Amino acid sequence: MIGVKGWCPGALRPMQSGDGLVVRIKPRGAMLSREQAAGIADAAETHGNGLIDLTGRGNLQLRGVTPATHAPLIADLRALDLIDPDIVTETRRNIIVTPFGGDATDALVRDLEAALAASALPLPAKFGFAVDTGSVPVLTHDPADIRIECSGQGLILRADGMAKGTAFGTPSDAVGLAQWFLEQGGAPDGRGRMAALIAGGITPRADLAPNDPAPRAQPASLSQGVLVGFEFGQVPPGTLRRLGRLGPLRLTPWRMLLVQGARHLPPMPGLILDAGDPRLRVRACTGAPGCTQSHAATRPLARDLSPLMAPDAVLHVSGCAKGCGWPRAADITLTATPWGFDLIRYGCAHDAPALRGLHPDQLPKVL
Repeated sequence: MIGVKGWCPGALRPMQSGDGLVVRIKPRGAMLSREQAAGIADAAETHGNGLIDLTGRGNLQLRGVTPATHAPLIADLRALDLIDPDIVTETRRNIIVTPFGGDATDALVRDLEAALAASALPLPAKFGFAVDTGSVPVLTHDPADIRIECSGQGLILRADGMAKGTAFGTPSDAVGLAQWFLEQGGAPDGRGRMAALIAGGITPRADLAPNDPAPRAQPASLSQGVLVGFEFGQVPPGTLRRLGRLGPLRLTPWRMLLVQGARHLPPMPGLILDAGDPRLRVRACTGAPGCTQSHAATRPLARDLSPLMAPDAVLHVSGCAKGCGWPRAADITLTATPWGFDLIRYGCAHDAPALRGLHPDQLPKVL
């Protein structure tokens, strides 16, 4: 039996896993200063098992925290301005941010964070916002329920699941759309997503289309800095410290960091600088033994299979049918079961498989 909790871990409300408590940090504005990067690296080694994950929501996770080390960890993170005043505020502040937006985007995010904190909206724990206000949308395919995007007519506010939105004025507009979602019955049992409400035929007014989205991001040297990837989104503490010394770090939901202002990065442990690296083609959850619900180790298998995937394809190896490592369709998904791996083509970890019960030794031939 797979347990679906319906919420993501936070810092104030961690989640128990096979390797201890998982503590999720939501940096304000999806950005880390040099001091914050160094402090998180220290905290991971002092209070956890040293593992730091980049998440698909543009956050950081520390693993291996214990009940005894949780309170000292929170104290250290609070001193770095990385902790919300309470669980309700922390849960409501789900915002992914384009790393290419600049000062105007930073100001908008601060105002949106304040507006959400001041609201009393009982939003579902996974309900989130995307601030995608660079010249070209880059978060179109990343998880969010309400999107603030650029268009030919200025900024627009778009409900996820809608092709168009309406003119955006202030963050109160986004809070108002979230209120509309609740009033329309989008979360009858405390859970729910905007796209599901829209798919049911309940839609807000919409007449403005966003700009066409950019292609999927890859590691590269850009005008804003250097965008770097990490195998399975895992950042060694020493690498996080070194990157923080080179410039402010902007988090992304692509399990990459933008080292702002940098022009060149030396090789570092865990760093992926080559857009052609086969490890960028695979997604995998923690797997066994780090997750008690996983039926198999996932990352060694994903690493071994990555060279077999086409450059523009995605392989997802999931330890169970929840698909936490990539909660969307992939070209090939391998879902671990008690009887082997199920293979799903162009689907998610819980979709009907084309092949069932495959032994790991069979997978290279099948792929």
